[in-house]
Amino acid sequence: MTELSRLRNRYEPWKQLRDQLEDSRALLELAREERDEESVREIEETLDRMESEYERLRLTELLGDRFDDHPAFFTIHSGAGGTEACDWTAMLLRMYTRFFEAQGYRHETLDLLEAEGGVKSVTLRVEGPYAYGYLKGETGVHRLVRISPFDSSGRRHTSFASVYVSPVIEDDIAVDIKPDDIRVDTYRAQGAGGQHVNKTDSAVRLTHLETGIVVQCQNERSQHKNRATAMKILQSRLYEYYRAERERERAENSAEKKEIAWGNQIRSYVFQPYTMVKDHRTKAQTANVEGVMDGNLEPFIEAYLRSGEE
Repeated sequence: MTELSRLRNRYEPWKQLRDQLEDSRALLELAREERDEESVREIEETLDRMESEYERLRLTELLGDRFDDHPAFFTIHSGAGGTEACDWTAMLLRMYTRFFEAQGYRHETLDLLEAEGGVKSVTLRVEGPYAYGYLKGETGVHRLVRISPFDSSGRRHTSFASVYVSPVIEDDIAVDIKPDDIRVDTYRAQGAGGQHVNKTDSAVRLTHLETGIVVQCQNERSQHKNRATAMKILQSRLYEYYRAERERERAENSAEKKEIAWGNQIRSYVFQPYTMVKDHRTKAQTANVEGVMDGNLEPFIEAYLRSGEE
């Protein structure tokens, strides 16, 4: 029934668009016969809206991979740059949060490690139509160039942060994780949550010994719940890791294995001496840095998805 519902949701919008097109064609012919210029203009406006809907549906058709319609685990790590990088990570968190809200995506913070000047790392669970499919292209290193607010001399600084996106796979696939394959560490959670959270070792960190992948969770008061959530994240990360390995693209797809520094960035955000955001994979760019930082990421995401058509 779930698969049937998924297929229906994919098919029905195309059927509605086709029916609207046939109706508009008939109305246009009638309006032209009667020389009704006002009706012709209204129909032309309707056709413009239908063209926009067609482009949106066509973009959805590019999301055909197995887990594109699933929720996503979304992680941001600070990289080279110290306090600057932690501030940049906080800025990215704000940018993506605004994008999620604009798309109507629900998001929940699973782990947040704050640091001086901003955020050291954060992991979110994002739910919404084709959340993983739309977000998967954000995986990679993001570079910021600006005049530092932390530098009294007003010099330009370059900071880095990495984004890693993996699908929430629930029970769709089994990734065998043996107890001997992981190291489990518990520690006291940081930040808000009440005395119980901060006075007990409820936070959980899992390290997969073979791959070196590390995940952690501290949003629940219960260590058992945090461990269960961390295992789901680890299963998701391992699926992505082994998929990339099978496709012989581990170096390109496993962003956590790349140095979060110069030369590995997928996108640059330049605030000074000029304003520009440029994606180095698709060459998509804009001078509207403020718009991008407010969550206007659709042009970059669409460009990445359409690059797969070439």
